[in-house]
Amino acid sequence: MWRTQRSEAVGRLQQQFRAQTGQLLHGGRAILKGKDGGQTASEIVLRAGPCAAAVQVALGDEGFFSQRMDQVVAVQGAGGGEGAVPALLAAKQQALLRRVARQLVRDNAHDPPACGKAGILVLAGGKKPGKTILLRGDMDALPVQEESGVDFASEVPGRMHGCGHDMHTAMMLGAAKLLKAHEEELEGTVKLEFQPAEEIFQGSPDMIANGLLEDPKVDAAVMFHVLAGMPLPSGMVLVPGGGITMASCEQYHITVHGKGGHGSMPEACIDPITAAAHIHIALQEINSREMDPHSFGVFTTGRFQAGAASNVIPDTAEMWGTIRTIDPENKVGELIHKRMTEIAQGVAAAYRCTAEVGFSDYCPCMVVDHALAGNAMTYMTELVGQGAMDMSKLTGGKPGGGSEDFAFVSHEVPTVSMFLSAGNAKEGYAYGQHHPKVKFDDRILYEGSAAYSWFALRWLSEHK
Repeated sequence: MWRTQRSEAVGRLQQQFRAQTGQLLHGGRAILKGKDGGQTASEIVLRAGPCAAAVQVALGDEGFFSQRMDQVVAVQGAGGGEGAVPALLAAKQQALLRRVARQLVRDNAHDPPACGKAGILVLAGGKKPGKTILLRGDMDALPVQEESGVDFASEVPGRMHGCGHDMHTAMMLGAAKLLKAHEEELEGTVKLEFQPAEEIFQGSPDMIANGLLEDPKVDAAVMFHVLAGMPLPSGMVLVPGGGITMASCEQYHITVHGKGGHGSMPEACIDPITAAAHIHIALQEINSREMDPHSFGVFTTGRFQAGAASNVIPDTAEMWGTIRTIDPENKVGELIHKRMTEIAQGVAAAYRCTAEVGFSDYCPCMVVDHALAGNAMTYMTELVGQGAMDMSKLTGGKPGGGSEDFAFVSHEVPTVSMFLSAGNAKEGYAYGQHHPKVKFDDRILYEGSAAYSWFALRWLSEHK
Protein backbone atom coordinates (compact mmCIF):
# COMPACT_ATOMS: atom_id res chain seq x y z
CA MET A 1 0.00 0.00 0.00
CA TRP A 2 1.14 3.50 -0.73
CA ARG A 3 0.89 5.80 2.27
CA THR A 4 1.86 9.44 2.36
CA GLN A 5 1.66 12.49 4.59
CA ARG A 6 2.46 14.97 1.88
CA SER A 7 0.40 17.73 0.35
CA GLU A 8 -2.73 17.16 -1.74
CA ALA A 9 -0.90 18.53 -4.78
CA VAL A 10 1.81 15.89 -4.56
CA GLY A 11 -0.83 13.29 -3.77
CA ARG A 12 -2.67 14.12 -6.99
CA LEU A 13 0.60 13.90 -8.84
CA GLN A 14 1.21 10.43 -7.45
CA GLN A 15 -2.28 9.34 -8.48
CA GLN A 16 -1.64 10.63 -11.97
CA PHE A 17 1.64 8.76 -12.11
CA ARG A 18 0.12 5.51 -10.89
CA ALA A 19 -2.60 5.81 -13.50
CA GLN A 20 0.08 5.93 -16.18
CA THR A 21 2.08 2.96 -14.91
CA GLY A 22 1.47 -0.59 -13.74
CA GLN A 23 1.90 -1.41 -10.05
CA LEU A 24 3.53 -4.63 -8.93
CA LEU A 25 3.59 -5.65 -5.28
CA HIS A 26 6.06 -8.21 -4.01
CA GLY A 27 8.15 -8.77 -0.91
CA GLY A 28 6.37 -5.96 0.90
CA ARG A 29 7.71 -3.43 -1.64
CA ALA A 30 5.88 -1.35 -4.24
CA ILE A 31 7.79 -1.12 -7.51
CA LEU A 32 6.18 0.95 -10.21
CA LYS A 33 7.12 0.24 -13.80
CA GLY A 34 5.44 0.69 -17.11
CA LYS A 35 5.20 2.23 -20.55
CA ASP A 36 3.16 5.04 -22.00
CA GLY A 37 3.45 5.56 -25.73
CA GLY A 38 6.93 4.08 -25.71
CA GLN A 39 8.13 6.19 -22.79
CA THR A 40 9.51 4.69 -19.62
CA ALA A 41 8.10 5.41 -16.18
CA SER A 42 11.05 7.67 -15.47
CA GLU A 43 10.43 9.69 -18.63
CA ILE A 44 6.76 10.16 -17.73
CA VAL A 45 7.70 11.55 -14.32
CA LEU A 46 10.44 13.80 -15.64
CA ARG A 47 8.00 15.28 -18.12
CA ALA A 48 5.60 16.13 -15.29
CA GLY A 49 7.90 18.64 -13.57
CA PRO A 50 10.05 19.18 -10.46
CA CYS A 51 7.78 17.62 -7.83
CA ALA A 52 7.32 14.57 -10.00
CA ALA A 53 11.07 14.22 -10.28
CA ALA A 54 11.05 13.75 -6.52
CA VAL A 55 8.33 11.13 -6.84
CA GLN A 56 10.46 9.32 -9.38
CA VAL A 57 13.11 8.79 -6.74
CA ALA A 58 10.54 7.59 -4.22
CA LEU A 59 9.08 5.09 -6.62
CA GLY A 60 12.51 3.52 -7.04
CA ASP A 61 12.57 2.87 -10.79
CA GLU A 62 14.17 -0.59 -10.98
CA GLY A 63 15.27 0.01 -14.54
CA PHE A 64 17.51 2.84 -13.39
CA PHE A 65 19.84 0.51 -11.58
CA SER A 66 19.66 -2.38 -14.02
CA GLN A 67 21.64 -0.15 -16.39
CA ARG A 68 24.31 0.32 -13.71
CA MET A 69 25.07 -3.29 -12.87
CA ASP A 70 28.37 -3.11 -14.73
CA GLN A 71 29.73 -0.62 -12.23
CA VAL A 72 28.23 -2.57 -9.32
CA VAL A 73 30.08 -5.69 -10.43
CA ALA A 74 33.24 -3.63 -10.81
CA VAL A 75 32.96 -2.38 -7.26
CA GLN A 76 32.38 -5.90 -5.98
CA GLY A 77 35.39 -7.43 -7.60
CA ALA A 78 35.39 -8.17 -11.34
CA GLY A 79 34.02 -7.08 -14.70
CA GLY A 80 32.67 -3.64 -15.42
CA GLY A 81 34.20 -2.97 -18.81
CA GLU A 82 37.54 -1.77 -17.42
CA GLY A 83 38.74 -5.04 -16.00
CA ALA A 84 38.72 -6.31 -12.47
CA VAL A 85 38.63 -3.97 -9.50
CA PRO A 86 39.75 -5.97 -6.45
CA ALA A 87 38.13 -5.83 -3.06
CA LEU A 88 40.68 -3.96 -0.99
CA LEU A 89 41.08 -3.75 2.75
CA ALA A 90 40.34 -0.64 4.82
CA ALA A 91 42.41 2.42 3.91
CA LYS A 92 44.50 0.41 1.43
CA GLN A 93 41.87 0.73 -1.29
CA GLN A 94 43.29 3.25 -3.71
CA ALA A 95 42.24 1.21 -6.77
CA LEU A 96 38.62 1.21 -5.65
CA LEU A 97 38.89 4.87 -4.75
CA ARG A 98 40.06 5.70 -8.27
CA ARG A 99 37.27 3.61 -9.75
CA VAL A 100 34.61 5.41 -7.73
CA ALA A 101 36.08 8.79 -8.61
CA ARG A 102 36.10 7.95 -12.32
CA GLN A 103 32.48 6.80 -12.14
CA LEU A 104 31.46 10.02 -10.40
CA VAL A 105 33.23 12.07 -13.06
CA ARG A 106 31.45 10.15 -15.84
CA ASP A 107 28.05 10.41 -14.19
CA ASN A 108 28.25 13.96 -12.90
CA ALA A 109 30.80 15.69 -15.15
CA HIS A 110 32.93 17.00 -12.29
CA ASP A 111 35.95 15.85 -10.32
CA PRO A 112 34.90 14.98 -6.73
CA PRO A 113 37.17 16.34 -4.00
CA ALA A 114 39.14 14.02 -1.75
CA CYS A 115 38.63 14.10 2.00
CA GLY A 116 41.18 12.64 4.38
CA LYS A 117 43.43 9.71 3.50
CA ALA A 118 41.07 7.84 1.19
CA GLY A 119 37.60 9.44 1.21
CA ILE A 120 35.58 11.23 -1.46
CA LEU A 121 32.89 13.90 -1.13
CA VAL A 122 30.23 14.86 -3.67
CA LEU A 123 27.95 17.88 -3.34
CA ALA A 124 24.50 18.06 -4.95
CA GLY A 125 22.16 21.02 -4.84
CA GLY A 126 23.16 24.28 -3.27
CA LYS A 127 21.32 26.21 -5.99
CA LYS A 128 18.61 27.16 -3.51
CA PRO A 129 19.15 28.30 0.09
CA GLY A 130 18.62 25.68 2.75
CA LYS A 131 20.27 23.24 5.12
CA THR A 132 22.82 20.52 4.39
CA ILE A 133 22.26 16.80 4.83
CA LEU A 134 25.03 14.17 4.77
CA LEU A 135 24.56 10.75 3.13
CA ARG A 136 27.23 8.17 3.83
CA GLY A 137 28.30 4.95 2.13
CA ASP A 138 31.41 3.04 3.22
CA MET A 139 33.70 1.24 0.77
CA ASP A 140 36.16 -1.04 2.59
CA ALA A 141 36.51 -4.83 2.61
CA LEU A 142 37.53 -7.50 5.14
CA PRO A 143 40.57 -9.77 5.60
CA VAL A 144 38.50 -12.85 4.68
CA GLN A 145 39.01 -15.39 1.89
CA GLU A 146 35.84 -15.23 -0.18
CA GLU A 147 33.81 -18.44 -0.71
CA SER A 148 30.57 -16.89 -1.95
CA GLY A 149 30.72 -18.52 -5.37
CA VAL A 150 29.43 -15.43 -7.17
CA ASP A 151 30.79 -14.52 -10.61
CA PHE A 152 32.18 -11.23 -9.33
CA ALA A 153 33.98 -12.57 -6.26
CA SER A 154 37.11 -10.83 -5.06
CA GLU A 155 40.18 -11.63 -7.09
CA VAL A 156 42.55 -10.72 -4.25
CA PRO A 157 43.46 -13.64 -1.95
CA GLY A 158 42.33 -13.07 1.62
CA ARG A 159 40.21 -10.00 0.81
CA MET A 160 36.41 -9.95 0.59
CA HIS A 161 33.52 -7.51 0.62
CA GLY A 162 31.93 -9.60 3.36
CA CYS A 163 29.97 -6.81 5.05
CA GLY A 164 28.18 -5.38 2.01
CA HIS A 165 30.12 -2.13 1.78
CA ASP A 166 30.40 -2.62 -1.98
CA MET A 167 26.59 -2.52 -2.03
CA HIS A 168 26.67 0.77 -0.14
CA THR A 169 29.16 2.20 -2.63
CA ALA A 170 27.00 1.18 -5.58
CA MET A 171 23.83 2.58 -3.97
CA MET A 172 25.59 5.86 -3.29
CA LEU A 173 26.78 6.08 -6.90
CA GLY A 174 23.16 5.73 -7.96
CA ALA A 175 22.03 8.35 -5.44
CA ALA A 176 24.74 10.74 -6.61
CA LYS A 177 23.56 10.42 -10.21
CA LEU A 178 19.92 10.96 -9.27
CA LEU A 179 20.57 13.93 -7.03
CA LYS A 180 22.99 15.62 -9.42
CA ALA A 181 20.46 15.23 -12.22
CA HIS A 182 17.86 17.10 -10.14
CA GLU A 183 20.02 19.40 -8.03
CA GLU A 184 18.18 22.48 -9.31
CA GLU A 185 15.16 21.23 -7.35
CA LEU A 186 16.94 20.53 -4.05
CA GLU A 187 16.03 23.04 -1.36
CA GLY A 188 19.46 22.99 0.19
CA THR A 189 22.58 20.85 -0.22
CA VAL A 190 23.26 17.11 -0.14
CA LYS A 191 26.77 16.03 0.79
CA LEU A 192 27.54 12.44 -0.26
CA GLU A 193 30.35 10.76 1.65
CA PHE A 194 32.25 7.78 0.21
CA GLN A 195 34.11 6.54 3.28
CA PRO A 196 37.05 4.15 3.72
CA ALA A 197 38.23 2.15 6.74
CA GLU A 198 34.95 1.63 8.58
CA GLU A 199 35.90 -1.87 9.71
CA ILE A 200 38.89 -0.53 11.63
CA PHE A 201 37.01 2.55 12.92
CA GLN A 202 39.45 4.98 11.33
CA GLY A 203 37.65 6.27 8.24
CA SER A 204 35.00 8.40 9.90
CA PRO A 205 37.23 10.22 12.41
CA ASP A 206 39.80 10.83 9.66
CA MET A 207 37.22 12.43 7.38
CA ILE A 208 35.75 14.49 10.25
CA ALA A 209 39.23 15.78 11.06
CA ASN A 210 39.61 16.77 7.42
CA GLY A 211 36.44 18.85 7.17
CA LEU A 212 33.68 16.33 6.49
CA LEU A 213 31.12 18.24 8.55
CA GLU A 214 32.13 21.73 7.40
CA ASP A 215 31.94 23.87 4.25
CA PRO A 216 29.00 23.54 4.05
CA LYS A 217 28.21 22.78 7.67
CA VAL A 218 26.22 19.54 8.01
CA ASP A 219 22.84 19.79 9.79
CA ALA A 220 21.79 16.12 9.69
CA ALA A 221 23.36 12.80 8.70
CA VAL A 222 22.00 9.53 7.30
CA MET A 223 23.41 6.08 6.65
CA PHE A 224 22.07 2.74 5.45
CA HIS A 225 23.61 -0.69 5.98
CA VAL A 226 22.54 -3.82 4.12
CA LEU A 227 21.76 -7.00 6.08
CA ALA A 228 22.02 -10.55 4.75
CA GLY A 229 20.85 -13.79 6.33
CA MET A 230 18.15 -12.13 8.43
CA PRO A 231 14.57 -13.57 8.50
CA LEU A 232 13.19 -10.60 6.54
CA PRO A 233 12.12 -10.20 2.91
CA SER A 234 14.65 -8.51 0.66
CA GLY A 235 14.11 -4.79 0.40
CA MET A 236 12.67 -4.14 3.84
CA VAL A 237 13.91 -0.94 5.48
CA LEU A 238 14.49 -1.16 9.24
CA VAL A 239 14.14 2.16 11.04
CA PRO A 240 15.39 2.45 14.65
CA GLY A 241 13.93 4.55 17.40
CA GLY A 242 15.97 7.30 18.98
CA GLY A 243 18.75 6.95 21.51
CA ILE A 244 21.67 4.51 21.64
CA THR A 245 21.18 1.85 18.97
CA MET A 246 24.65 0.31 18.61
CA ALA A 247 27.45 -0.42 21.06
CA SER A 248 30.81 1.23 21.33
CA CYS A 249 33.84 -0.84 20.39
CA GLU A 250 37.51 -0.79 21.30
CA GLN A 251 40.44 -3.02 20.46
CA TYR A 252 42.67 -4.60 23.10
CA HIS A 253 46.04 -6.27 22.77
CA ILE A 254 47.72 -8.31 25.50
CA THR A 255 51.33 -9.41 25.17
CA VAL A 256 52.66 -11.96 27.67
CA HIS A 257 56.45 -12.17 28.00
CA GLY A 258 58.16 -15.33 29.18
CA LYS A 259 61.41 -17.08 28.36
CA GLY A 260 61.65 -19.30 25.34
CA GLY A 261 63.59 -22.47 24.83
CA HIS A 262 63.53 -26.10 23.75
CA GLY A 263 60.24 -27.95 24.16
CA SER A 264 62.04 -30.81 25.91
CA MET A 265 63.24 -28.54 28.74
CA PRO A 266 60.25 -26.58 30.10
CA GLU A 267 61.98 -26.29 33.48
CA ALA A 268 64.58 -24.05 31.85
CA CYS A 269 61.90 -21.86 30.26
CA ILE A 270 59.06 -19.60 31.36
CA ASP A 271 56.07 -20.59 29.23
CA PRO A 272 54.01 -17.56 28.12
CA ILE A 273 51.36 -19.75 26.47
CA THR A 274 50.31 -21.26 29.81
CA ALA A 275 50.10 -17.80 31.37
CA ALA A 276 48.15 -16.37 28.43
CA ALA A 277 45.67 -19.25 28.48
CA HIS A 278 44.98 -18.67 32.16
CA ILE A 279 44.63 -14.93 31.55
CA HIS A 280 42.02 -15.60 28.87
CA ILE A 281 40.00 -17.79 31.25
CA ALA A 282 40.35 -15.38 34.19
CA LEU A 283 39.07 -12.43 32.15
CA GLN A 284 35.67 -14.11 31.83
CA GLU A 285 35.10 -13.50 35.54
CA ILE A 286 34.77 -9.76 34.93
CA ASN A 287 31.41 -10.28 33.23
CA SER A 288 30.10 -12.98 35.51
CA ARG A 289 31.23 -11.64 38.89
CA GLU A 290 32.14 -7.95 38.70
CA MET A 291 29.66 -6.21 36.45
CA ASP A 292 26.10 -5.13 37.16
CA PRO A 293 23.85 -7.73 35.45
CA HIS A 294 21.95 -4.84 33.84
CA SER A 295 25.11 -3.39 32.32
CA PHE A 296 26.14 -4.26 28.80
CA GLY A 297 29.82 -5.07 28.55
CA VAL A 298 31.14 -7.67 26.16
CA PHE A 299 34.77 -8.44 25.50
CA THR A 300 35.87 -11.12 23.10
CA THR A 301 39.30 -12.52 22.34
CA GLY A 302 39.25 -13.16 18.62
CA ARG A 303 42.91 -13.87 17.99
CA PHE A 304 45.48 -15.82 20.04
CA GLN A 305 48.98 -16.21 18.68
CA ALA A 306 52.18 -17.75 20.03
CA GLY A 307 55.14 -19.57 18.60
CA ALA A 308 55.87 -20.99 15.17
CA ALA A 309 57.09 -24.53 15.87
CA SER A 310 55.72 -27.46 17.86
CA ASN A 311 58.99 -28.17 19.67
CA VAL A 312 59.77 -24.60 20.74
CA ILE A 313 58.49 -22.71 23.77
CA PRO A 314 58.19 -19.12 22.52
CA ASP A 315 59.28 -15.93 24.24
CA THR A 316 55.86 -14.31 23.92
CA ALA A 317 52.17 -15.04 23.51
CA GLU A 318 49.68 -12.44 22.27
CA MET A 319 45.91 -11.95 22.39
CA TRP A 320 43.76 -9.47 20.52
CA GLY A 321 40.08 -8.74 20.98
CA THR A 322 37.30 -6.19 21.32
CA ILE A 323 35.40 -4.50 24.15
CA ARG A 324 31.82 -3.33 23.57
CA THR A 325 29.55 -1.29 25.84
CA ILE A 326 26.46 0.89 25.53
CA ASP A 327 27.62 3.46 28.05
CA PRO A 328 28.13 6.82 26.26
CA GLU A 329 30.31 8.03 29.15
CA ASN A 330 32.36 4.80 28.89
CA LYS A 331 32.39 4.15 32.66
CA VAL A 332 31.80 0.46 32.01
CA GLY A 333 34.68 0.52 29.56
CA GLU A 334 36.95 2.16 32.13
CA LEU A 335 36.07 -0.57 34.66
CA ILE A 336 36.89 -3.25 32.10
CA HIS A 337 40.19 -1.50 31.27
CA LYS A 338 41.19 -1.45 34.93
CA ARG A 339 40.28 -5.03 35.69
CA MET A 340 41.68 -6.47 32.46
CA THR A 341 45.02 -4.82 33.18
CA GLU A 342 45.08 -5.99 36.82
CA ILE A 343 44.06 -9.55 35.96
CA ALA A 344 46.46 -9.90 33.02
CA GLN A 345 49.43 -8.60 34.98
CA GLY A 346 48.50 -10.51 38.14
CA VAL A 347 47.97 -13.86 36.42
CA ALA A 348 51.11 -13.38 34.34
CA ALA A 349 53.12 -12.76 37.52
CA ALA A 350 51.71 -15.94 39.09
CA TYR A 351 53.23 -17.87 36.19
CA ARG A 352 56.57 -15.95 36.36
CA CYS A 353 55.70 -13.87 33.29
CA THR A 354 54.99 -10.22 32.66
CA ALA A 355 52.11 -8.77 30.65
CA GLU A 356 51.53 -5.58 28.68
CA VAL A 357 47.93 -4.48 28.03
CA GLY A 358 47.03 -1.88 25.42
CA PHE A 359 43.77 -0.38 24.16
CA SER A 360 43.21 1.35 20.82
CA ASP A 361 40.78 2.34 18.05
CA TYR A 362 37.90 3.37 20.29
CA CYS A 363 34.58 3.89 18.51
CA PRO A 364 31.69 5.40 20.52
CA CYS A 365 28.07 4.24 20.74
CA MET A 366 25.78 5.07 17.84
CA VAL A 367 23.27 7.71 18.97
CA VAL A 368 20.17 8.13 16.81
CA ASP A 369 18.37 11.46 16.96
CA HIS A 370 14.72 11.00 17.99
CA ALA A 371 13.32 13.61 15.61
CA LEU A 372 15.35 12.30 12.68
CA ALA A 373 14.23 8.74 13.44
CA GLY A 374 10.62 9.96 13.22
CA ASN A 375 11.38 11.60 9.88
CA ALA A 376 12.96 8.36 8.69
CA MET A 377 9.89 6.28 9.50
CA THR A 378 7.64 8.76 7.66
CA TYR A 379 9.84 9.01 4.58
CA MET A 380 10.57 5.29 4.29
CA THR A 381 6.87 4.46 4.68
CA GLU A 382 6.16 6.88 1.84
CA LEU A 383 8.82 5.12 -0.21
CA VAL A 384 8.20 1.42 0.40
CA GLY A 385 4.88 1.29 2.29
CA GLN A 386 4.71 -1.86 4.38
CA GLY A 387 8.34 -2.50 3.51
CA ALA A 388 9.30 0.03 6.18
CA MET A 389 9.51 -1.52 9.65
CA ASP A 390 10.03 -0.15 13.14
CA MET A 391 13.26 -1.88 14.17
CA SER A 392 12.21 -2.03 17.84
CA LYS A 393 9.87 -4.88 16.91
CA LEU A 394 12.99 -6.98 16.34
CA THR A 395 15.24 -5.57 19.05
CA GLY A 396 12.73 -4.82 21.79
CA GLY A 397 14.18 -1.32 21.80
CA LYS A 398 17.54 -2.57 23.07
CA PRO A 399 20.83 -1.51 21.47
CA GLY A 400 22.64 -4.02 19.30
CA GLY A 401 26.10 -5.32 20.12
CA GLY A 402 27.53 -4.42 16.72
CA SER A 403 29.47 -1.20 16.21
CA GLU A 404 29.71 1.37 13.44
CA ASP A 405 32.19 4.20 13.03
CA PHE A 406 29.52 6.57 11.69
CA ALA A 407 28.88 6.86 15.43
CA PHE A 408 31.59 9.53 15.46
CA VAL A 409 29.32 11.64 13.25
CA SER A 410 26.31 10.88 15.48
CA HIS A 411 28.09 12.59 18.38
CA GLU A 412 28.55 15.75 16.29
CA VAL A 413 25.26 16.23 14.38
CA PRO A 414 21.74 14.67 14.48
CA THR A 415 22.05 11.26 12.86
CA VAL A 416 19.93 8.28 11.87
CA SER A 417 21.28 4.85 10.86
CA MET A 418 18.96 2.47 9.01
CA PHE A 419 19.21 -1.05 7.64
CA LEU A 420 18.14 -2.51 4.29
CA SER A 421 17.40 -6.24 4.14
CA ALA A 422 19.43 -7.93 1.39
CA GLY A 423 18.24 -11.52 1.43
CA ASN A 424 17.22 -14.35 3.77
CA ALA A 425 17.77 -18.09 3.88
CA LYS A 426 14.58 -18.92 1.95
CA GLU A 427 15.69 -16.56 -0.80
CA GLY A 428 19.09 -18.22 -1.01
CA TYR A 429 21.02 -15.90 1.30
CA ALA A 430 21.67 -18.10 4.32
CA TYR A 431 24.85 -16.53 5.66
CA GLY A 432 25.26 -13.32 7.59
CA GLN A 433 27.80 -10.53 7.50
CA HIS A 434 31.54 -11.37 7.76
CA HIS A 435 31.01 -15.02 6.76
CA PRO A 436 33.16 -16.16 3.80
CA LYS A 437 30.03 -17.47 2.03
CA VAL A 438 27.82 -14.43 2.56
CA LYS A 439 25.95 -13.14 -0.50
CA PHE A 440 23.72 -10.09 -0.88
CA ASP A 441 20.62 -9.69 -3.02
CA ASP A 442 21.72 -7.03 -5.49
CA ARG A 443 18.13 -6.60 -6.73
CA ILE A 444 17.72 -4.12 -3.86
CA LEU A 445 20.41 -1.75 -5.12
CA TYR A 446 17.96 0.52 -6.91
CA GLU A 447 15.90 0.75 -3.72
CA GLY A 448 18.96 1.78 -1.74
CA SER A 449 19.67 4.58 -4.20
CA ALA A 450 16.04 5.67 -4.02
CA ALA A 451 16.05 5.58 -0.21
CA TYR A 452 19.17 7.73 0.08
CA SER A 453 17.83 10.23 -2.45
CA TRP A 454 14.28 10.35 -1.17
CA PHE A 455 15.35 10.91 2.42
CA ALA A 456 17.58 13.80 1.41
CA LEU A 457 14.99 15.43 -0.81
CA ARG A 458 12.17 15.13 1.73
CA TRP A 459 14.22 16.27 4.72
CA LEU A 460 15.52 19.33 2.94
CA SER A 461 12.02 20.29 1.79
CA GLU A 462 10.70 20.06 5.39
CA HIS A 463 13.61 21.73 7.16
CA LYS A 464 14.21 25.03 5.41
